[in-house]
Amino acid sequence: MADIRKGLIIVNTGPGKGKTTAAMGTALRAVGQGMRVLMLQFLKGSWHYGELDAVQAFGTKFVMKPMGRGFVKVGAEKPDPEDVRLVEDAWAEAETAVQSGEWDLVVLDEINYAISYGMLDPAKVVESLKKKPEMVHVILTGRNAHPTIIEAADTVTEMRQVKHAYEKGVMAQRGIEY
Repeated sequence: MADIRKGLIIVNTGPGKGKTTAAMGTALRAVGQGMRVLMLQFLKGSWHYGELDAVQAFGTKFVMKPMGRGFVKVGAEKPDPEDVRLVEDAWAEAETAVQSGEWDLVVLDEINYAISYGMLDPAKVVESLKKKPEMVHVILTGRNAHPTIIEAADTVTEMRQVKHAYEKGVMAQRGIEY
């Protein structure tokens, strides 16, 4: 088997906990190998969580940018136009970042949610990923990854919930969930 080197498209999806956490672990590993990492968070934005402070220690080697307002209403209603605008802005920044080659790894955190909520066209994302520089790695996180995203990916991991403390009334824990 040939020793192929290329930038990977990685998808962390599924209903279980750990999609963003796994991406953060890969990002930490990449920084440790001297790579530059950008993490754009498509929907997060209203809460302050531990990883925002943690990555500051890495300076410009690991940049994390919340791009949304936080929780997005979904269901029968259409998403709030402001949330859609923020997702469109996040996508524009993400596409520019991936294509720039300035970053070795770009994490598109919760982009799968934005796509599954109808806020972002998966065809635009796939088309852009097909044109990315050869050695740029991209991780896409969030539940309900679109089939075309899965098809375009090199590696797909589905997190499956076996059980969660929340089911027993245990609230989100500082340092564990945020």
